[in-house]
Amino acid sequence: MTGTPGSFVWGDYLVFALMLLVSAAVGVYFAWMDRDQQTSGDFLTGGKKLTALPVALSLTASFMSAITVLSTPAEVYRFGAIIGFCGLSYVLATIVTSEIFLPVFYRLGITSTYEYLELRFNRATRLLGTVLFIVQTVLYTGIVIYTPALALTQVTGIDLWGAIVSTGLVCTFYCTMGGLKAVVWTDVFQVGVMLAGFLAVIVQSVILHGGIFPIIKASQDGGRLNFWDFDMNPLRRHTFWTVTIGNAFVWSSMYGVNQAQVQRYISCKSLTHARLALYINLCGLWCILLCSVFAGLCLYSTYKSCDPWTSGLVSALDQLMPYLVMDILRGYPGLPGLFVAAAYSGSLSTVSSSINALAAVTVEDLIKPYTNLSEKQLSWISKGLSLLYGLVCIAMAALAFLMGAILQAVVSIFGVIGGPLLGLFILGILCPFANSKGAITGLVSGFVLSLWVAIGSHVYPPPPELTRPLPLITKGCNFTNMDIHNWTSTILLAEATTPIQGLDSRSVLDKWYSLSYVYFSPIGTITVVCVGLLVSFFSGGKEQKAQTKLTFRKEDTSLFQVYKFFKHKF
Repeated sequence: MTGTPGSFVWGDYLVFALMLLVSAAVGVYFAWMDRDQQTSGDFLTGGKKLTALPVALSLTASFMSAITVLSTPAEVYRFGAIIGFCGLSYVLATIVTSEIFLPVFYRLGITSTYEYLELRFNRATRLLGTVLFIVQTVLYTGIVIYTPALALTQVTGIDLWGAIVSTGLVCTFYCTMGGLKAVVWTDVFQVGVMLAGFLAVIVQSVILHGGIFPIIKASQDGGRLNFWDFDMNPLRRHTFWTVTIGNAFVWSSMYGVNQAQVQRYISCKSLTHARLALYINLCGLWCILLCSVFAGLCLYSTYKSCDPWTSGLVSALDQLMPYLVMDILRGYPGLPGLFVAAAYSGSLSTVSSSINALAAVTVEDLIKPYTNLSEKQLSWISKGLSLLYGLVCIAMAALAFLMGAILQAVVSIFGVIGGPLLGLFILGILCPFANSKGAITGLVSGFVLSLWVAIGSHVYPPPPELTRPLPLITKGCNFTNMDIHNWTSTILLAEATTPIQGLDSRSVLDKWYSLSYVYFSPIGTITVVCVGLLVSFFSGGKEQKAQTKLTFRKEDTSLFQVYKFFKHKF
């Protein structure tokens, strides 16, 4: 292995351009089909006439971005396949969303999730929730646009800002033209492209290694199949408990209360279709997670003797997957382009969902309550906001390089902001006793606490004995200056195998900052609920706004519906 394996050829550019062209064409199609739409609701919720399957695929695509395509395999390569336990957190988040949040939002028929906060508490709570959501989404979307562009351009030779601007503008174009229907149907197409890109890499890797089992054996020998880690220590970066429980909170905030997802549920023509979409989406999440984890094992088995990162062939872990693609697929023109299209499809689906959600909350929470504009005017404002937020998200991509490790940065953003927002909705839906004073105090407390620990962990990162990076080897590389490379791999091996020692002697503050980044979300959620209940209790308790339709009802759950069905039948 010497130097860069290759660069894009005309076939790769053609496949990539075709993906962008089809995505843009979907926007044009729905803009034409819905040219007579009269309301902002038609633009932002698709007229509430969508069915389960396209919504399910759109739900899958929304947060399965280029982060999944590029960073999850790199995570497996560096820290092992224990991240695969995210599949269990998907199940927990889906059940919580289906049984607790979805019935309330669908029953109210609201366009903005944060409209619920005013109905349940007061307008100040709604505005605070809206502002936090906008900040969270703009930050996240900047990372989503920048990550694949940086990783792919440095390996394939595509121009960095050409890639950022072209994908950002295409995404903004079809969001502005076609609204939620365009977003949903482009997501359906882009999920297919993402899976095809993963399968191209996986199939070729399996062929090169002579089957699946040699890949599994190499990964086992290299310590990458580290599933059986049940350490309860919350300071450990990834264990069964941190990945499962911590991510359950993160994904509950994404699927349960995030505007981008809730907007899709309420676009379904019935609650049954919305629930069905959620569970079909769960299968999609599992498929993409399985592909990304196995792609990470393929990555390790290919470079187990010569790590491209420590040997200097790539400058960042997120470039490993593009490097592998250009290495093993360079003899098949168009297939590297397919993988790049897969990565950018993930970005497009996420960014389009974010733009549509940002436009929705701005119209519903910041414009509609304070103006007397007609529905036609609000519809045009929605389109203008889609264009504006698209440009803002492209600009934010320029700042994304400051965020550090990509996968960890994304989960941290959702933990610091999404965790407290999740706690706020739990307080409203599951705690009828809570009032507006408790809600605002709890939200601010949860946000401050989770932000404090997130900043602290960034300034004072946890030591290697808690993160447990796995050994990377360069002794198989064909280099002349092997002294440098062997020194690097030796250091990394020492980091990975250093036993936990001296942790008890560290200060309480050091331990607090070393808390696993996956726990930022539970900290925010639990703080909001606990502080909210305490303040509500000492400030007079329940308000009149805590009506039955705004809180959890057991008769809305799936189990109760099944019970009622059989009781009626028999």
